[in-house]
Amino acid sequence: QVQLVESGGGLVQAGGSLRLSCAASGRRFSDYAMAWFRQAPANEREFVASVSWSGGLTRYAESVKGRFTISRDNAKNTVYLQMNSLKPEDTAVYYCAAPSTDTPGYYDPDIDGYDYWGQGTQVTVSS
Repeated sequence: QVQLVESGGGLVQAGGSLRLSCAASGRRFSDYAMAWFRQAPANEREFVASVSWSGGLTRYAESVKGRFTISRDNAKNTVYLQMNSLKPEDTAVYYCAAPSTDTPGYYDPDIDGYDYWGQGTQVTVSS
């Protein structure tokens, strides 16, 4: 069973930075891709960024390109989301996600490809 635990959320002023972490356990971390999603109140959960198993390939939502960076440390079983130049519209609960065991390399933006989720961490950006 895959377990994902996010940390690093908080309250920050617009223009500030935060780094989210997601610690994974339950299967070999380096075998599968990882992703970050977010969900604002009354909104659907949306894709933010994803990274391949090696860390060499990444994808980003248009709304965060140039501001957010996803990375991973396979030795620490952890994926990160560095968020810079934060805006009030970035306010949401942020979730890390792992793909199905059947498709470990999946790192597309489609939420249906992810079977494992963390509990989420709140990010609030004040104006």
